[in-house]
Amino acid sequence: MLTVLPIRYVADVETSRRFYEGLGLRYRADVSVPVWAHLDVAAGAVGIHDAAVSKGKPIGTVELGFATDEKLEDVAARLTDRGYEHILVDEDFGRSIRVTDPDGVTIQIQEIDPETLRRSQSQL
Repeated sequence: MLTVLPIRYVADVETSRRFYEGLGLRYRADVSVPVWAHLDVAAGAVGIHDAAVSKGKPIGTVELGFATDEKLEDVAARLTDRGYEHILVDEDFGRSIRVTDPDGVTIQIQEIDPETLRRSQSQL
């Protein structure tokens, strides 16, 4: 199952996290690190990402993403069967698939690995 996960690139993760918590989103420390805060809502989630370590995303950028509890190999097989070109990327939080929509916008499907996330956090 996919969960909608827009990613908001910000100047200050902690300040933005508190703002969104004030709106009623629930902070998930188990899948967060200092440069990334994961916040759940009943119909999905929002990721708050430090723009300074985002590999070029300017402050204010919003990226459409999805989190999945499926194995990425299964997602990749489904995309291949449907004719979508995609790449599998190792990330600081686990892995993701990048696929480009018809307008040329990259969409990210994330598989978050808590162990990879913890190792990444210990290096910050």
